[in-house]
Amino acid sequence: MTPKMQQASLPQWEMRIYWILSFISHLYSFYQLHKFSEEHEVSLDRDVQLDKGFLIWGFKKDPTDFEWSFWNEWAWRSLLWSLIGHAIVSRLTAHYLPQYRMAVYTIYGIVSAGWLLGVWGVALLMLHLSISLAVAQLRSPTQSWCCSLLLLCTLNINPVQDLQRGWYTSEDQYYLLLFSSAVCGLRCISFSLELCWRPLEAGGPNNHCSSVQNEGLKPIFSQFYELTAYCFYHPLFYNGPIITYKDFSEQINRPVSKVSAAYVLGGIVRLCVWWCLAEIMIQLMYMHAIQGNETYLEVLPPWALGGLALALVQFFYVKYLVFFGSVSLLVKLDGLDPPTLPRCVSIMYSFTGMWRHFDVGLYKWLIRYIYFPLGGSRHGAVRKLVSAALAFGFVCFWHGCHDYLQCWALLNWVGVSVENALTLLFSSPPLRHVIVRYLSPRMQRRGFALISAFSTAMLILSNLVFLGGIHVGKIFWKRVFVQGWSSIAVPMLAFLYCFAQVGIEWDMR
Repeated sequence: MTPKMQQASLPQWEMRIYWILSFISHLYSFYQLHKFSEEHEVSLDRDVQLDKGFLIWGFKKDPTDFEWSFWNEWAWRSLLWSLIGHAIVSRLTAHYLPQYRMAVYTIYGIVSAGWLLGVWGVALLMLHLSISLAVAQLRSPTQSWCCSLLLLCTLNINPVQDLQRGWYTSEDQYYLLLFSSAVCGLRCISFSLELCWRPLEAGGPNNHCSSVQNEGLKPIFSQFYELTAYCFYHPLFYNGPIITYKDFSEQINRPVSKVSAAYVLGGIVRLCVWWCLAEIMIQLMYMHAIQGNETYLEVLPPWALGGLALALVQFFYVKYLVFFGSVSLLVKLDGLDPPTLPRCVSIMYSFTGMWRHFDVGLYKWLIRYIYFPLGGSRHGAVRKLVSAALAFGFVCFWHGCHDYLQCWALLNWVGVSVENALTLLFSSPPLRHVIVRYLSPRMQRRGFALISAFSTAMLILSNLVFLGGIHVGKIFWKRVFVQGWSSIAVPMLAFLYCFAQVGIEWDMR
């Protein structure tokens, strides 16, 4: 499991076989899922009321993915126009009033939030900001964490939820406030901890730069202004991706470099392609409606079952390419460096890689504010396990701490821990000596890919729990590894081996 075991190049003919098998397995499994969707369209329509599709004539659309339907509706209703407005205001400000860019961004962000969330919604967020900043004045990371966790807890208290629902005429407006408050909570934690760290060390931990070095010395009104500017920055306000306050403060005031029209046009074209691909997927495959019905999960043919698993995780990937790609383009125009967009899940072959390369902004946030401060990998295996457990526990808590999220977080923690343990095992001098002596570099890579196939299978299972719930994970486990251990599991692992080889090759290049 060491990096050396995966760095050997394989013959071109062998890699071509892996690429071809990976591509064909995707297409064939999607085709089988499409056939199943067509055969059961009437009953699925009766169960979930399929929408009329418009990209592919004659096909209906599965509307049951809440996130996709929710953000699509808000985008066409208002968010798309407010983001375009931000881009126009940003370019005008950079040209005519560059010294007031942050002030203009802040005013525009507050006005836009007030337009969509109303006065009460903005007042609630301002209250959260004020409480977080007040507690941060104590310069105690522990107290700031306790305050932030209590504020996040209020998002799940029924009386508070009922009160907030009363501010709006539709449930969608309440959910928009809920998502905004959750993302705002991460930013408040980031700002508060950066502020608390200032008096502890000159420059703070982990090489803090001078742009935030004297944050703790600023008047509280100046701090509140910078916190407000950070939290209400419009492109990232509703759904991320997450940028830490350290990165935001370093980048927001630097001169805006010119971005070519070709770059902007290329970004818009890519967004349109990703959006169309997501829409085509839910017109050709009713994967979300099928996953919500246990009867269908039990009777799906083996290839269609594999297609369902792949379609669910691939749609999740394409969906976040659209969500994060759209705002990342605007962030780039403002002179900031957005987190890298998610990597394709079909070339992910480990739990560790999934966390590092899917939501890069959240990963950096967790590493900076939870994993490293708790010791991480610098203080032995036990501290490493505890740090990772608390990081996964926080992600579960932040998402709502439902039972399926607890199961998902536990699976990910176990997966990462096992991968780290195997890395240490295969790196140990006695075993490493045996491996080097008896296995060629190419055979070492093939062995690594075989182990990764098992890791990928568990990774897909954990993602199915996250996307569909514990019952979906149980059915997949039963059908693949209990009932179909010879007829389904073995061929599946063979194809996952091909996926892993493709992913390793991608990383090498």
